[in-house]
Amino acid sequence: MARTRRGKATKTRLWRWRRNPLRRPTDVVEAWLLLGAWCLAAAAGAAAGTGTAHAVEQNLDSRRAERYAVPAVLTQDAPLATSEAAGAGDQVWAKVRWTSADGSIRISLARVDPGERTGARTQVWLDRNGKLVPAPVPSAEAEFQAVALGTTTAVGAGAAVLSVGWAVRGRLDRRRMEQWDRDWAQFGQRWGRRTG
Repeated sequence: MARTRRGKATKTRLWRWRRNPLRRPTDVVEAWLLLGAWCLAAAAGAAAGTGTAHAVEQNLDSRRAERYAVPAVLTQDAPLATSEAAGAGDQVWAKVRWTSADGSIRISLARVDPGERTGARTQVWLDRNGKLVPAPVPSAEAEFQAVALGTTTAVGAGAAVLSVGWAVRGRLDRRRMEQWDRDWAQFGQRWGRRTG
């Protein structure tokens, strides 16, 4: 709603909450709906974001706890440069040898720094079953992933709640317009002519 003051239009704040002979019941419903939607969006976003961040942290922590590093030795020279297909940043695949927990010698491909020579020492990561696995995500990166995914989930949950609120508000607007049409039709008959 706008009011004029000294020839300028000003916005009247919280007009749906004030007593006014022109205020309709749907105006009050809309005011409560918008307030509820914003509060619910904030609460749902906070809960979803916190839950997601906590779940991601727990998942990465459990993976870190399940993996352990063992010393290994390269059994072949590592390639000098990474290929586009290799992925995983700046590391390359090379054969390495390590001693497992039961004392047996194992040989497999693992990611190592490029250009390492045969006999160079490195480390590989194993899971509980002694299988070769990728290195766990460092703590700082795990925190970043948890915060990023939590924030994304919070924004998504809040937006979903607000979109439902706006859809219901749109329905209220349509109902108000239909009511206005009915009211104008009645007044038009009383005046004896139609407008528009």
